[in-house]
Amino acid sequence: MSAITTARPEASSATSRQVAYLTAPALAFLGVRAVGLVVLAWMAARNGRSITTALTSWDGHWFLGLAQGGYTGAGGDLVDAHFQHDQSNLLAFFPGYPALTSLVAHVPGVTLVDAAFAVTVLAGLACSYGLVRLGEQVPGGSRRLGLVLAALFAASPMAVVLSMTYSEALFCALAVWSLVFLLDRRWLWAGVFCALSGLVRPTAAAVIVAVGIAAVIAIVRREDGWRPWVGALLAPVGLVGYLAWVGVRTGRWDGWFEVQQRGWGSHFDGGLATFKFALDALASGRSVLEVLTVGLCVAAAVLVVLCIRQRVPWPLIAYGVAVLIMDLGSNGLMNSKARLMLPAFVLLIPLAAALIKRRASTLVLTLTAVAVVSAWFGAYSITAWPYAI
Repeated sequence: MSAITTARPEASSATSRQVAYLTAPALAFLGVRAVGLVVLAWMAARNGRSITTALTSWDGHWFLGLAQGGYTGAGGDLVDAHFQHDQSNLLAFFPGYPALTSLVAHVPGVTLVDAAFAVTVLAGLACSYGLVRLGEQVPGGSRRLGLVLAALFAASPMAVVLSMTYSEALFCALAVWSLVFLLDRRWLWAGVFCALSGLVRPTAAAVIVAVGIAAVIAIVRREDGWRPWVGALLAPVGLVGYLAWVGVRTGRWDGWFEVQQRGWGSHFDGGLATFKFALDALASGRSVLEVLTVGLCVAAAVLVVLCIRQRVPWPLIAYGVAVLIMDLGSNGLMNSKARLMLPAFVLLIPLAAALIKRRASTLVLTLTAVAVVSAWFGAYSITAWPYAI
């Protein structure tokens, strides 16, 4: 009888450890995002806005319109950067996130906004588990590094969009798992998740670069047989497929790019506009958001160097650099630069590696400070800052 009695606490303890192990990535992500929402609630109240209005603003409004009416039936209240309504401008937004939102909204009792938030949160959780796995895969990696990486991602400067009706969370979830499968040399799954990411955001081009180059090298070295071929062929299907569909709809092979240029003045100029924006922002100091955005661009470049020095796997570096090139090399809304850097989560690996070497108290205090600063920056950008992010 005593043996049975003493066994029960041990079994309970083992179960608790298993539960803690399984839920740690989710708790790390949700804990940081909870800080962001608390600060957002305070900032929204101070600026006379509701949290829901803030979290569904700007592009979130477009995604909700697409989820409700599709590319032909969205409301006329959607306007571009020139405050003009043009139904064809809906084509600038990829279908993955609104389609999934629309699907979830068919659940009884779930509104469209509820569905959008649910997709965002669940995608963020999926991304956190992918980041933990990624942290275990890098040289010298560990589960602890992965957990810190997930927390840093949730505390990125514009991580507020991970709580908004935006598509970044879904894209990052698909991208990180594609990279995880790529490092595991599971070519089929890497290609599938890359293809799916191409239905969510144009940033999928960065994932395609990583998968494609890795596949070519494997093929040249005659490694893994036919699998790299399949991964390479699958990777661009989503992105190329959507761009081709837009081309057919607009009657132009570059239809999507033309829509972006017409509606938001966005095109690739090699970084000239970003450079001019940086000089103007630093010279005038006209806005704390703009000055901090310039600082984040510089910090991203420094992180690339640190990734190279720490020998982060080159597919991850290729992906991160491609994300930055697409972001910093494009004209358009300069205030979106910080948000568009969010998918470059791999660049946070050196920071996570440095933090896990510190004492637990230092680690917790640092993450807390970063989470609070990030929460303020994100809340400011959607409650006090008057322009699109």
